[in-house]
Amino acid sequence: FFADHGFPATEFARLGIGPVIMKDEVDYFREIALLEEFRVTLAMAGMAEDGSRFHFRNEFLRPDGTRCARVTSAGGWLDLARRKLTVPPAALLEALRTLPRSDGFLVLPSSVR
Repeated sequence: FFADHGFPATEFARLGIGPVIMKDEVDYFREIALLEEFRVTLAMAGMAEDGSRFHFRNEFLRPDGTRCARVTSAGGWLDLARRKLTVPPAALLEALRTLPRSDGFLVLPSSVR
């Protein structure tokens, strides 16, 4: 998603920011067998208005659409020099806003003081 929207790893390095994940929550629903094909979706489960914090949601689905797992990751954007959470650049925030919103989307408080 990030590379497709102009943010490959090299761009994050150039900007001196990167995502930091503070918590992952995993829900398992069905088994995925070794070498079984599956697809992964990405949705926004929550975000601060300024984009400084986010909750990403990944759904793991069999080809027939059966949901096997859900991972919700809580994180923010880390200024790599200051080692503090920061607001993402406008272009990145705009890309994040293109993500579909999951059911129960939350507006999060900002992490920037």
